[in-house]
Amino acid sequence: METDNSALQSNFEKKPVTVELIKELWSKTYNTAGKPDWSHILPYYDRNIYFRDTIQEIRGIEAFTAMTQRLTKRSKDLKMNLVHVMMENNILFMEWEMTLSFKKYPSSILYGSSRLTINEEGYIAEQRDYYDLWGDIFDNIPRFGKAYRRFMIKKFG
Repeated sequence: METDNSALQSNFEKKPVTVELIKELWSKTYNTAGKPDWSHILPYYDRNIYFRDTIQEIRGIEAFTAMTQRLTKRSKDLKMNLVHVMMENNILFMEWEMTLSFKKYPSSILYGSSRLTINEEGYIAEQRDYYDLWGDIFDNIPRFGKAYRRFMIKKFG
């Protein structure tokens, strides 16, 4: 059963989604002592949010909230730097650098972008994240990263 955003939205005054607001919200989300926190941004998502990235496809605020909770639980250290944010009409694009920390390996930076679609009610109705998960992680594993890149260039470059 899907949850309604009204419970999430009860304790805040919703501002219109703008470039400045997204920068503010995302900087609070990922730069909180290594553990991400979506509590302040979830109310901006439509209850029927459609999310897709390299790994998964999710529909609905309940499934999306569960995904954010799993990421928080697994993250040892997670930070995001917004490089560029721009908006035209109801489409917002973000270019970002996400730093992940793993137990055995040094921190890895994932380079990516997100496209947010804002609906007529002013909620984020769709989020599509684009990034090269394995390439960016493999680049930080000694010897393996170089072998992976040689393979990719040989086969696809």
